[in-house]
Amino acid sequence: MGLVLDNASEIQKVYTLTMPDYDVLDKIIQTGRCDLLLFSHHAMGYNPNREGFPFYNIPVEYLKKLKERRIAFYVLHAPLDRNGRYSTSVNLARQLNLQITGEFYDYDGIMSGVIGNTDKITVDEFAKQVRDLVGHEIKVIRNGADVIMNGQVGVAAGGGNVDFAVKELAEQGINLYITGCTRKVLGIERIMEFHSVIKEKEINVIGATHYSSEKFACMAMVQYFQKLGLDAEFVEGRYFLEDL
Repeated sequence: MGLVLDNASEIQKVYTLTMPDYDVLDKIIQTGRCDLLLFSHHAMGYNPNREGFPFYNIPVEYLKKLKERRIAFYVLHAPLDRNGRYSTSVNLARQLNLQITGEFYDYDGIMSGVIGNTDKITVDEFAKQVRDLVGHEIKVIRNGADVIMNGQVGVAAGGGNVDFAVKELAEQGINLYITGCTRKVLGIERIMEFHSVIKEKEINVIGATHYSSEKFACMAMVQYFQKLGLDAEFVEGRYFLEDL
């Protein structure tokens, strides 16, 4: 985290991105611009279709191009997940018009999930709202009643398919949870336990993909840089339904 590539002494424009995937870096390099800052949530590219670990290092040939064009690279992973004005879960909740009332999900000493009130009555209604927001298919795992209990939803963007997060929600009587990744991963205990907990506690889960659930924070960061007087633009990346 922090300044990963110190390639530029003066910044003419900032591009914000969720993950430095090949296609995202290609878009930026193809602009032909120099003296740039890339602000990213993740330090590595992402593809869940890869065998084993889904993240991959930025290839050396891309690193050379970034250096030649004086393009710096700055990363905020956990700090951007920490609940706040520009954070991942907060901005996903805002885009879903949730009134944030609390937080949960202690992630390495930071709170990275939020609880919000919705005016939707059923899981189906809320799922449609999520689908309309991200613009692609989502995953709905139904384990309990279709009525949203107390009108409350738990939100944790990205890889929130972990057991301890939904255990916290169950203790608060919340039966609807939205995150990014929902697929089972054999061999990873906290993920397999996640599926056991949501079934036992009758928690409905909506998966919106890793990318699509986190991108709104990086879109919000455009405003942050603009307030500093910098030209800034969000670069759209790629979602993977394989996350679901």
